[in-house]
Amino acid sequence: MSDRIQKIIAELPDLKNVTKVWDMAERRLGQGDVAFVADLSIALADRYGSSAAQVWQYRSVFDHLLRLLTTTSGQEHVEQALRLVSAASPGNRKLVRYVASLLADGQTAEDLALAFTGGSSRAAASEELRACLVQELVLRGVTVAESPAIEAWATSSHWGYHPLAWLPLELSVIEETPPLPSYSVGGASYSIPYGPQDGPNVAPGSVTPLPQVTETTTEEFSQAATAAVANWAEESNGRSEAGMYELAEPVEAEILPGLLAALGLECLSGVGPRTPFALSACRPEHAWRMLFAAASTGGAYNNGVYGAYGRLAAWRSLAALSGASTAAPVGEVERNIQECDWYSFGAATKWFERVAWDIGLVSVAPRARRIAVLAATDTD
Repeated sequence: MSDRIQKIIAELPDLKNVTKVWDMAERRLGQGDVAFVADLSIALADRYGSSAAQVWQYRSVFDHLLRLLTTTSGQEHVEQALRLVSAASPGNRKLVRYVASLLADGQTAEDLALAFTGGSSRAAASEELRACLVQELVLRGVTVAESPAIEAWATSSHWGYHPLAWLPLELSVIEETPPLPSYSVGGASYSIPYGPQDGPNVAPGSVTPLPQVTETTTEEFSQAATAAVANWAEESNGRSEAGMYELAEPVEAEILPGLLAALGLECLSGVGPRTPFALSACRPEHAWRMLFAAASTGGAYNNGVYGAYGRLAAWRSLAALSGASTAAPVGEVERNIQECDWYSFGAATKWFERVAWDIGLVSVAPRARRIAVLAATDTD
């Protein structure tokens, strides 16, 4: 460890501002000393990374250095970023997912092939990082088959046990163009395809009679249906609700508002003539975008599970809501999803926070004898 790095590590907790450390690292990188940035990052992680009470200076500097390496294009930057994540915290799955997202956004598939061939012992990538990288690249429209090194690993049988191996190596029709973050050294920007849904009151109590309903919600269904929004509750201020219902008679679109209001859902408690309740038909592509964004970028106070696992969570939620099994092949699940009618909804009830993170989805199965509901909300 150089004297310069030792000095930075010793003085870090006393710094009131870390911009000088940022600037110094950027200068060294600009001068071609990529290894110095990785060395400093690894040393910082070794000293402060495992502490239960990490100093804010460490978190700020480490993230800045990591972004420097991953968002500056070039094979040497990829190599040093891989060395960093391998040495700094190999068991930190959240860091691995984050690094995969950064690398896929900031580097070319050609340079990232290094992660799948090794290149050198310093560039060795874990199987988890490789699995995440594959899916992050697919989400960005990369054709895996055009990179022999990546394709050879992604199509090999030895990693078939991995949950991400269930996902296809190309985007489906439902996924269209995923809402992905754009990273820079200074941060990230992204759009969220959901929020408080406003519209004319659909007057849920004005249509009768309603068909007989039997709730068939199971714990397995609830866990799968809420997979995409689980991080809102686990890491932020969110909550979710999901339900599955069998109908004695087919449900017509015009009675759906009244039926939803009569299900006893907490999210719609209090809905009535004076409580705005918006409901509109939507495409399964829109439902997937909402769920993927919720899973991959998170809620008010967290960063989600990033692209690879966000894709998996969105598929699990949609599969459950459509009545499909996540054990089925993706193609079968997708057909099931496309055969359902989909609706999005929102209501000015006390349950929904109505800030920015509101989701309401309803699926109506073919022949309209089964409906499934997912609602989620979060606040800052």
